Amino acid sequence: MKITINGVPTEADAGPDDVVVDVLRDGLGLTGAKAVCRTGVCGACTIKVDGTPQVSCLLPATAVEGRAVVTAEGLDHPVQRAFMAHDGLQCGYCTPGFVVEAAAFVDAWREEHGDVAPPRERIAAAMAGHLCRCGAYAGIYAAIEAACRGEHDSGTPTPARVEAVEKVTGRARYTTDIRHDGQWEGVIIRSTRAHALVTSVDVDGTTVDLLPADRIVRYAGQPIAAVAAPTRREALAVAEAARIGYEPLPAALDDTPGAPPVYDERTRKKAPSSGEGLTLPGGWNGNVHGPFTGASRRGGTAVKRIEAARRRADPLLVTGTYTTAVQVHTPLEPHACVARWDERGDLHLHLSTQTVAMAAERAAKRWKLDANRVHVVAEHVGGGFGAKAGITVETVAAVELARACRAPVRVVLSRAEELTDAGNRPGTRAGIALLADEKGDLSALAVDVHGRGGVSVGSAVALHARLVYGTAPRRLRDFDVVTNEPPGTPFRGPGAPPLLWALEQAVDEMAHRLEEDPIALRRRWDGNPKRRALYDRAAELPLWRDRPRTGSQTGRHRRGVGVAAANWFYAVSPGTEVELEVEDDVVVARTATQDIGTGIRSVIAGILREELGLPADRIRVEIGRSGTVPGPASLGSRTTTSVAPAARDAARRLRAQGMTPGTKVVGKRRRDRGGYVTPFAVQGMALGRGFSGAVHVTEVEVDTRMGTVRPLRVWGGIATGHIYADRPARNQCEGGIIQGIGYALYEERHVDPATGTVLTANLEDYRIPGIGDTPEMTIHFHQDGWDHVNGRGVGLGEVSTIGVAASVANAVHNATGWRPHDLPIRPDRLLEGIRA
Repeated sequence: MKITINGVPTEADAGPDDVVVDVLRDGLGLTGAKAVCRTGVCGACTIKVDGTPQVSCLLPATAVEGRAVVTAEGLDHPVQRAFMAHDGLQCGYCTPGFVVEAAAFVDAWREEHGDVAPPRERIAAAMAGHLCRCGAYAGIYAAIEAACRGEHDSGTPTPARVEAVEKVTGRARYTTDIRHDGQWEGVIIRSTRAHALVTSVDVDGTTVDLLPADRIVRYAGQPIAAVAAPTRREALAVAEAARIGYEPLPAALDDTPGAPPVYDERTRKKAPSSGEGLTLPGGWNGNVHGPFTGASRRGGTAVKRIEAARRRADPLLVTGTYTTAVQVHTPLEPHACVARWDERGDLHLHLSTQTVAMAAERAAKRWKLDANRVHVVAEHVGGGFGAKAGITVETVAAVELARACRAPVRVVLSRAEELTDAGNRPGTRAGIALLADEKGDLSALAVDVHGRGGVSVGSAVALHARLVYGTAPRRLRDFDVVTNEPPGTPFRGPGAPPLLWALEQAVDEMAHRLEEDPIALRRRWDGNPKRRALYDRAAELPLWRDRPRTGSQTGRHRRGVGVAAANWFYAVSPGTEVELEVEDDVVVARTATQDIGTGIRSVIAGILREELGLPADRIRVEIGRSGTVPGPASLGSRTTTSVAPAARDAARRLRAQGMTPGTKVVGKRRRDRGGYVTPFAVQGMALGRGFSGAVHVTEVEVDTRMGTVRPLRVWGGIATGHIYADRPARNQCEGGIIQGIGYALYEERHVDPATGTVLTANLEDYRIPGIGDTPEMTIHFHQDGWDHVNGRGVGLGEVSTIGVAASVANAVHNATGWRPHDLPIRPDRLLEGIRA
């Protein structure tokens, strides 16, 4: 087939069933167009055909024969420079599709309207077919507006992040883009049953077993085996033809007492964890694990006070039950691994991971190799949000298949697999009782949370209530209700969003009963000086001062403003190091960490420019590889606070030693003043002293006829100390707001109650926020209060999102007088609530 690609006449092999995205990626090596959803929903595969943007995942290859195709690699457009300047990206996986669509829109707009910025709604309509899971929409709006004004028609902008050029041109290489000579494709065969003993696996082709030792599958979608073939189409055909024998077992698909057991006494200890760190201890009662009560403080006193208040019908006792749905990570780059064994027996892994060093360490242990014989590469990572840690099933499958096939093997999860078995935030049911005394001070708190993380345990929600609002007595109990559904995994602030969903609404309700300003009450109860500074700032906002009186409005459209506070642990990897080497006249920085879109390359480069006085073209940052000096995982908001001080130490060592070619130094992450809370690091992480803080003030518009909630404006106050790279930091906080809005309003995994099959297995049925859902956002950084920390700054990834959903709910209550108890705040729930 003859086709013109990026101005070059090209011949391509294509069958009648091939789609353009596969021909471009696998046939021609043009990987800018990403195959994310394969249903035309996300826009990541967008190309131009004869000047018109089209999604290439649905476009038959035969439809472009003889036509002109332009991909992101072939663009040279002002919109790309605008995306670089305004940071219209984070992980960058969706960026090539965005810039192709945006370039066409900008050209058409300027031809019709001249060099003026379009209204936001026009940009939102033009970009409606594109999704960014990182939530970089604020930068995308700014970039398109600037390009339409003609601000980037010439010149070279200073990129907001150092890898921006690679990402806006489609040249950034992700694991899904890797292709070795002779590479095979792997596919995972998954269970169609929610609970069964697998009696036989009959596959025609190269296969590896992925079943546990007892041969029992415990959820629909659990891996059974993996197969490989020279092409993905062939591998899928082999998997489709596999014959699996099942002996059905009763399945627990709800949390009712007496449900069939998911585990027996022997296998309970092997239940996976949905949280970071150690699994919380607790007994078992059928499928219920727990309670864990170790976070309580004078729990007996709390219960006595609450029960006494209940008997006397005390109006200052606030009680309620709050539920949250399962939220799925679904990063746009799916879980992916390319495994290769070399002639020496070394294992080479290209891996989409948040844990380069940890993955190498665990791979060496699993496959019984010396540490220096495992080589992990994650040059660019297309998002993670907590789901891509350690060695997961795609890596196991790829490694074992590569050994069996004696060839490199790539395993990339489909979007359905990603939405089923690649990670989720467990659903929860939280019962809360909050008591104030006659002075309006917090007297007692009780929180009981039942987490529903499928076959996993460790949802650890109630324990977060130990960390806020003083030292009043509180009984905190965490339970896990185990079901035959896919396992939960850590997700951006694990445990905190569902806790704050309940607690921050209860605090808001208490403020109404006390007839006290909700911000003033929080400030009075909260002893953290950093958050008190945020309360003071928030209280002075016109957005807050001009809010309507709760329940005072009539009519179809009603405006409301709500507030919620949050805090998060300060975590650090104390063993982090950064190596600097002078190569000719370039300083090269290396450490075994990775950039999942948060901007750590830019943090390192910025410190080196500041300390060494070098221009950007004399600094190169090489991360995303194991085998160099120790670096942190991108988990728990610890990457920047670990790497930045080590980079500064290395720069000062290099400056003192002299920057002559061949010089090499290693900088270390020195201890904080006063040390850490934990006496030693666990899995490379220690807890530092102090908690980061956030206050979000959110304005919404509620349509009381349609039942919809539209976020209008969000002010986010973030107290994390020194900000190393301003625009990427703001971008991350804005993305945190977007993910919090998704949690509040849209995201909800559905499972067939009869079969256990995940029904929301595509990006049409599982709804994540798009650019049109983006409110106007203002981020305020409070940078005081962290002088004891080496570098004076801590992580902001978690704290920037975990309280957002509660602020949306409190805004809905302010607008309507109705308080949401179930998340997401769906139209049917809202309409039923306001009409009750």
